[in-house]
Amino acid sequence: MQGTEMASFNALVFFFVLFSLAMLNMHVAHGAKDAPTLFIFGDSTFDVGTNNFLRSKAQANFPYNGIDFYQSLPTGRFSNGFNTADQIARQFGYQQSPPPFLVLEKNQYSFKSFLQGVNFASGGAGILRETGSLQWGEVVFLEKQVEQFASVRGIMTEILGPGKAATFVSQALFLISVGSNDLFDYARNDSGAIHLGAEEYLSLVQFTYYSHIRKLYELGARKFGILSIAPIGCCPAVTSGNGGNCVKPLNDFAVAFYSATLGLLRKLSYELEGFHYSLGNSFVMTTTLLRSPSTFGLNDTKSACCGSGYLNGRGGCIKAQNANLCGNRKEFLFWDWFHPTEAASELAATTLFGGGNEFVIPINFQQLADSY
Repeated sequence: MQGTEMASFNALVFFFVLFSLAMLNMHVAHGAKDAPTLFIFGDSTFDVGTNNFLRSKAQANFPYNGIDFYQSLPTGRFSNGFNTADQIARQFGYQQSPPPFLVLEKNQYSFKSFLQGVNFASGGAGILRETGSLQWGEVVFLEKQVEQFASVRGIMTEILGPGKAATFVSQALFLISVGSNDLFDYARNDSGAIHLGAEEYLSLVQFTYYSHIRKLYELGARKFGILSIAPIGCCPAVTSGNGGNCVKPLNDFAVAFYSATLGLLRKLSYELEGFHYSLGNSFVMTTTLLRSPSTFGLNDTKSACCGSGYLNGRGGCIKAQNANLCGNRKEFLFWDWFHPTEAASELAATTLFGGGNEFVIPINFQQLADSY
């Protein structure tokens, strides 16, 4: 995503980004008094700066990204401002998502920072360990994110003791948004599983997903807020190469992923004592916006606000490469060729937090946080 001409800019801005993230961290944990600790996993929909530390082409730490963030700062969020992880955290009374694990690790934050929550999400990552690597280079795949949480869990046990640490983790909310890159990789034949049929591949992805969620349970997690996959066949990166039309096979794949994930979570709920989940149907949430955008204050659901080429879907949001930038960002569904705007992310978070069973089942995120 990042052009070579961005190298000098990033060299100058990188340390400023780190400093600003450190300053912003002071404001992260001031949620409502009873707000749950948030541990966040997944891909670019949730990444708040992880990939700034990686040798990855999945980068967003340059303008126009962050134009509506604090001080118009590009922090690594694939958004004009707050992303979906931030917006969910804001529903619980926080000012934004907890900081990336790699920020906490590299800057040797206090143990108290871990107690306030951690974001492990990495742009380009997937459920399978090889997902994203061919397209984007270095990413923190979900298995490794779980390993990073295990290290945090170990620190908690050392300081709090086994009993208090277990109680603390069991009351936290584990948010996961992942899977889109696994499907994109398969569609591009980048997955290393081109010998598998679509159903076989989906079974492999879901079996691997099951093992990762179960590992988190073994580490003490009990409350899982899961986002399924949006209609990825309708994002500008795809439709710009298909005459502006959605690609049905990709969307069908996303629907199948939702059904399989629901079955997986029901299975885990049956097998594991105290396992609670809330599954957000991102596909239905997004198609609802597509059917009636004006109802939600949106005017453009096809073009990316920022990008280049047809529908702004032929290139990333890179100011140094003369990307186009819309002026009415609150009226767009898509920020760039893959990701939602801050406004669309807020709509999603509001629905996940308090929505009904047509969008999130069997309970919403607010009810999940209150569950025992």
